[in-house]
Amino acid sequence: MSVAKRQMHLGVFVLGTGNHSAGWRYDGATASNCSWPVLQSIARIAERGKFDLFFISDSLAMDPGDHPSFVSRFEPTTLIGALSAVTRHVGLGATVSTSFGEPFHVARAFASLDHLSGGRAAWNVVTSTNSAAALNFSKERHYEHDLRYEIATEFVDVVRGLWDCWDDDAIIADRATGTFLDRSKVRPLNHKGRFFSVKGPLNIQRCPQGHPIIIQAGGSPPGQELSARSADLVFSVVNGDPAAAKAAYDSLKQRVITHGRAPEAVSVLPGVMPIIGETDAQAKEQLDLLQSWLTSTSALTLVSQRLGHDISGYPLDGPIPEFPQTDRGQAFSKALFDMARREKMTLRDLYNVTAAARGHWVICGTPRRIADILESWFTGGMADGFVVMPAFFPGAFDDFVDKVVPELQRRGLFRREYTGLTLRDHLGLALPARAPERKTA
Repeated sequence: MSVAKRQMHLGVFVLGTGNHSAGWRYDGATASNCSWPVLQSIARIAERGKFDLFFISDSLAMDPGDHPSFVSRFEPTTLIGALSAVTRHVGLGATVSTSFGEPFHVARAFASLDHLSGGRAAWNVVTSTNSAAALNFSKERHYEHDLRYEIATEFVDVVRGLWDCWDDDAIIADRATGTFLDRSKVRPLNHKGRFFSVKGPLNIQRCPQGHPIIIQAGGSPPGQELSARSADLVFSVVNGDPAAAKAAYDSLKQRVITHGRAPEAVSVLPGVMPIIGETDAQAKEQLDLLQSWLTSTSALTLVSQRLGHDISGYPLDGPIPEFPQTDRGQAFSKALFDMARREKMTLRDLYNVTAAARGHWVICGTPRRIADILESWFTGGMADGFVVMPAFFPGAFDDFVDKVVPELQRRGLFRREYTGLTLRDHLGLALPARAPERKTA
């Protein structure tokens, strides 16, 4: 019996003004992150490209100094609920923080989205890094980093427990007997923990996927532990160094095994911004044009946020200072520091690279060259696929779908058609088993 060839997974990370900080200025690019036609068109491009996943980030504080898309944005669960009605296959992911919400609300929202989409919903679990968000939720300050992940771990456990309160066949709807619900197949959760007390059950039946897909992106040790324990898909930060990516990939897969899970139960998808041209030189010209629109002020602000330190007082053409680790964005800061030291960058070099993709990996070249790089990482055990971060929409995303995806398909690395109905089907994941019933406290 032949074994199916492993194929890569592709997701698109959506910022309507483009993932490049100046992408919205490109000729023909969209300049709105809060436009229904724009977001709908991006989702349809993803589906045309047979992508596994469309997903969107969030922030709970308006930040005009970081990126144009962060000024105005849709609430993510509302958006993917609307998108579920105008797409048929692509998975739909929304970011919701565990620091400023309640597990019951999140469990109910994503169960609803999974039903509305026919089993295509995904929850991107974040703990929120922007300290200003706390001020919008009656708090004086944000939780410190490790505490945020302790809260998140219990939060995710409660959400999954609520999804498991129902058996698949709990609703009978027997017209002859008048029995609608088999009450023995719906149970309370009775969770009493350090941070949350939730009785349950959830007031919506079991999801088409059993559990909606869980995405996680934390790169710190607590974040990696949460991913290994609970995530189905990990959106990782890489800096283009194959050795570092391989070590991080293997480390996470080992953590997954430690938690009693199969390594293939978690797909690792690094974020990548592809800049595509008919020639390598043309691609470089496109990147140079995008970079020319950056100002030192906006770039320095972004780098300071990614590093967690104000770098405005340091000489731009001097070496990267030694900074202590902070609570903000540890995965980004580590990736940036490692890259800067490996390549002996100045602060000016670093802010030019960071402003392009906000700390993610930028690859530049022809469709064949882009495909070569993605293939080498995929077959070399550094990734299970990629989260594509187009510099601008729709043109840069169209280029990837129309030029790179066919190249990957010709090599047998990516699907030509969807073969399943749910996001779990796309990712090759089985329905999750229900958690053991909890004892009533």
